[in-house]
Amino acid sequence: MSDKRKRGRPRVLESPDELYRMWQEYKQWVKDNPIMVHDFVGKDGRPVYREKERPLTRERFYVYVMDNYGINIHQYFDNTNGTYNEYLDIITRITDERRTNQLEGGMVGIFHPNLTARLNGITEKTETTTIVHTMNIGQ
Repeated sequence: MSDKRKRGRPRVLESPDELYRMWQEYKQWVKDNPIMVHDFVGKDGRPVYREKERPLTRERFYVYVMDNYGINIHQYFDNTNGTYNEYLDIITRITDERRTNQLEGGMVGIFHPNLTARLNGITEKTETTTIVHTMNIGQ
């Protein structure tokens, strides 16, 4: 009689569609829950709160899923040893949507452009050339 028990932790998501459904819910939550920024206006510095659009982030998505479903989804994105290859298309889509949100928000000034670029691995390269002149005196 062979031992047919599965090894390792069981998967907690039923399908890639379930992960994408959670992503759609998270995006709606982001729209419905802007960040409230404490600010001061006018000559007397009257305190006010301004709504600022919340960026889509992978880390906040992880927290959202844990808070609402009690599921840790890090391993799906990490995909160590190719265990979650069937989720790659959805994860690529989520990553593309997240980066697009951050980059476009940075480009139009909703989010800080330098931080957005840094988070997404975009750097401005400058080239510096140094010219060294040598003089031979006394020859």
